[in-house]
Amino acid sequence: MRYRLTFFAGLALGYVLGTRAGREQYEKLRKAARSVAQNPAVRNTAESTAQQTRQYAGKAFHSVSEKVGTKVPDSVAGRVRSLRERGGGPEDDDWGTSNT
Repeated sequence: MRYRLTFFAGLALGYVLGTRAGREQYEKLRKAARSVAQNPAVRNTAESTAQQTRQYAGKAFHSVSEKVGTKVPDSVAGRVRSLRERGGGPEDDDWGTSNT
């Protein structure tokens, strides 16, 4: 109950502070966030990080599955399999950036 009360108090405080800042400040923050997200360097970094994460997840899955054998739940195996299938090479790069 205490956590809910803290959450709602934070939500109310954020609303009050947000309305005092006004729509103009909100639009400035939104514009800045969009320009950062559309930056090619940021997009390249995000994509390469996602690819590395998928590779490490695959390696970790193989390492763990060798140790535990068939005790890996099907839901975990399916999730790792779907991540591996989703992450291909540079030809699957939907960001429009190179992987160099």
